[in-house]
Amino acid sequence: MHDVEISRSGGVQTLRLTRAAKKNALTVAMYNTLADALDSGDASDDVRVNVFLGSGGIFSAGNDIAEFLGHAKAGNTSGAERFIRTLPGVQKPLLAAVDGPAVGIGTTMLFHCDLVYASPTSSFTTPFLDLGLVPEAASSLLMPERMGHVRAFEMLVLGDTFSAERALEAGVINAVLPHADLEAKVLAIAQRLAAKAPEAVMISKRLMRSRAAAVLAHTDEELISFKERLSSPEAMEAFQAFLDKRRPDFAKLKS
Repeated sequence: MHDVEISRSGGVQTLRLTRAAKKNALTVAMYNTLADALDSGDASDDVRVNVFLGSGGIFSAGNDIAEFLGHAKAGNTSGAERFIRTLPGVQKPLLAAVDGPAVGIGTTMLFHCDLVYASPTSSFTTPFLDLGLVPEAASSLLMPERMGHVRAFEMLVLGDTFSAERALEAGVINAVLPHADLEAKVLAIAQRLAAKAPEAVMISKRLMRSRAAAVLAHTDEELISFKERLSSPEAMEAFQAFLDKRRPDFAKLKS
């Protein structure tokens, strides 16, 4: 449904992005499908664990830029907003198996996951500043806490890409697993979690993520700046450069 395949088995809900031809770039419909599935999973006794998966050797290229620009010009970014505001409040464990590139929200969403595993060919990048924007999904709070300020600044502001090994060193992921084994091992870990006492698991997650309200408040603070930046000259130049397949020229903009 809407380039997201949702399935449930043995207490595990898998959310697979299936838009591989477009590098699993997320559309409004995909964001809403993911948010619906997470809300439904929290409300269902049949779901104890959620697992995010990509497809075609790609986790996610982030926002579908062309669609996102159209909605942003109309002042409507509700699909993405709904998804990133849903993540901090999910009561049941979130796992991710990252194979290939994880770009933008494809990386920032991982900081809301409780366990993350990746293949050796995975990579992680957050090119918000390259588009004249600012971080989202509470990444400006969660990434420095997890990685330390200098590494978070390197990824969020400098825009460097982290390899799987670098992400492991920085504490972004739990382990690097062989490509052929990645999904099977992550789903086996999800089954281990699903077999545990469900209330105890949810309570433990809530205790370990006790600042969910503060994280959501930070998410909303980022969203205010993000929306303001969408109409800024810098963002307009960056997006036009992206569409023109050239480097943005911020020097030509008046301060």
